Amino acid sequence: MILLVFESFSLFLKMLDLFALAFLNGVDVIFVSEFGALPGDAYLHLIVVDTNWTAIMYRRSNDSTRILVTAIMGIAFGFFVGISISSVHLNKISLLSSPVESSFDVPVAEDEIDRFSAEVERSPAVIDESSGTKNLEVLGSIKLPKIFVASNPRGAESLPPGIVVSESDFYLRRLWGEPSEDLKKKQKYLVTFTVGYEQRHNINAAVKKFSDDFAILLFHYDGRTSEWDQFEWSKNAIHVSARKQTKWWYAKRFLHPDIVSAYEYIFIWDEDLGVEHFNADKYIRLVKKYGLEISQPGLEPNKGLTWEMTKRRGDKEVHMVTEEKPGWCSDPHLPPCAAFVEIMAPVFSREAWRCVWHMIQNDLVHGWGLDFALRRCVEVILSAMMGGLITNKDLENRIDGLERLMASSQEENSRNHRDNKKAFEESQTSHKADIDSIKMMMTQPAHEKIGVIDSQWIVHQVIPSLGSQGEADKGKKPWDSVRARCKSEWAQFQVRLTNSDKAYLEGLKRNGKS
Repeated sequence: MILLVFESFSLFLKMLDLFALAFLNGVDVIFVSEFGALPGDAYLHLIVVDTNWTAIMYRRSNDSTRILVTAIMGIAFGFFVGISISSVHLNKISLLSSPVESSFDVPVAEDEIDRFSAEVERSPAVIDESSGTKNLEVLGSIKLPKIFVASNPRGAESLPPGIVVSESDFYLRRLWGEPSEDLKKKQKYLVTFTVGYEQRHNINAAVKKFSDDFAILLFHYDGRTSEWDQFEWSKNAIHVSARKQTKWWYAKRFLHPDIVSAYEYIFIWDEDLGVEHFNADKYIRLVKKYGLEISQPGLEPNKGLTWEMTKRRGDKEVHMVTEEKPGWCSDPHLPPCAAFVEIMAPVFSREAWRCVWHMIQNDLVHGWGLDFALRRCVEVILSAMMGGLITNKDLENRIDGLERLMASSQEENSRNHRDNKKAFEESQTSHKADIDSIKMMMTQPAHEKIGVIDSQWIVHQVIPSLGSQGEADKGKKPWDSVRARCKSEWAQFQVRLTNSDKAYLEGLKRNGKS
């Protein structure tokens, strides 16, 4: 049960009006939002209804009367509790939802706030760049107010929002000097290779195709890392070592979406790729030009080709559909004829990767079957819109919120005359990229968000390097054992995915939400 404490009788009546409006529409209210915008993962289950006062996020219910009565009783009880403790001045509970935060916070008594502020003012601690720091332990020993911020990440609700850092990156920092001066450049993109030392010359050639806008991350499956320092670029790369592991094992454990959120695009590549005809900067420009959320370079037609979709076309910059062998595609817009790339050299937008990462299974380390399922991670918004759960208006509200955020950041930057102009510009650029991505969602069907870049192509050299990391099993040679595991994982992944679909849809039917 949710208890709402109201500061005035008029606010109480206003809320009753809103619940009555919801009842007439046959819904149960589950959230209140001024902007009508919630995080993207909520769009699948919520509808936005504009009113004169605010926007209500709700879902349809077959038991509206029970929900209405329960809600009114809860509101009434909350009102009387509110007036009964009117002698204690409480900070307002936030019911505000924005593109960056949504909170329902525990109120803090004003006298507690005053006490804490007074203790800080009386503290002998000094935090000043010119005079240095001293007595900092005093600030660390002050009795803290009881804080609970529901919008904080899970487990961090007791922290003030200003100190919460929920995302990270792979930027290398110094052990000395000012943190704000550590980074001469922040890379925009991330490229990862899963490598063995035997392929060092191949990787050296590949890395040279990526400019200094790309952070380089090597996953070492053979345990040999220090030898790579023969290459100058290796000294500035990130090295992660775990013996006899695949790139999807590494990706699941070291490429969490909150760790790679600083990068607009993430390349997750094999080690046996010829890159003579590839330029990473030109590739990125084409990905942005065509609005691709998931992509790969075209493959040289004469070697290492499995699917027609990934074969390079000499007369195009990009292609998104193809013709396969008869009977292979039930629909020209479905895999493997469209909405499909292979897992040897995929490139993900950070938005698409956030979805894909959650789909990777901890125990299915080869990633077989992922290529047929990737389309789910660009269809999510479109599917919600087609199902009537989200409209273009909802996405427009999201864009409006981001634009307001950019405007307020601009005003704050002007008032404070910040020195860190670069950080501000990068923040604005990131918000604009988010806006552009949402606009793309509003206009493009799913099969047009996955494609192959033909004018920047690679060669699959088909080096079975992981076979040497396997072991003979049940009479099979090491490489045959590895390949048997790959095929088995594909079957297991597809069974899990299909069963999950069935369980979810049957659950909707049982609950009357289909």
